[in-house]
Amino acid sequence: MTFFTTESSPIGDLTLVGDGEALAGLYMTDHRHQLPIPPGARRDASAFAEARRQLGEYFGGERTRFILPLRMEGTEFQRAVWRALLDIEYGETVSYGELARRIGRPGASRAVGLANGRNPVSIVVPCHRVIGSSGSLTGYGGGMERKRFLLDLETPALFSLRAS
Repeated sequence: MTFFTTESSPIGDLTLVGDGEALAGLYMTDHRHQLPIPPGARRDASAFAEARRQLGEYFGGERTRFILPLRMEGTEFQRAVWRALLDIEYGETVSYGELARRIGRPGASRAVGLANGRNPVSIVVPCHRVIGSSGSLTGYGGGMERKRFLLDLETPALFSLRAS
């Protein structure tokens, strides 16, 4: 059985999708690569009580790492990229090239960017922490304003200076 709910956040409504045990999707309104909610899925906020609690703590500045069971479907390469995203610490950013090096594919920064964009569990799997090699904010399935918000939440001084 697939469950879903919508949760309000400072960056707009978030749609959470899962099976009652693991989170399989977390999408922002107008997310570029949002998967459709499967037919027969049931709306049930209680299935996401822990995810909702942790998201509230994150947006409240009280949580720096999510501890949630995840069930993310993708290719082997995509899953390798998504696992590497989980190793990027709160307040840290890395370039697409650095992320490619971290997974042992130094020439695959473009493919890493594509896999990063297909991350089905944004925020929890912090794809927003990947930036351009020049330090610029590039690409984000949820939109650049949301990416900037999330990075400002995690590293206010760093990205406030870049915005000036």
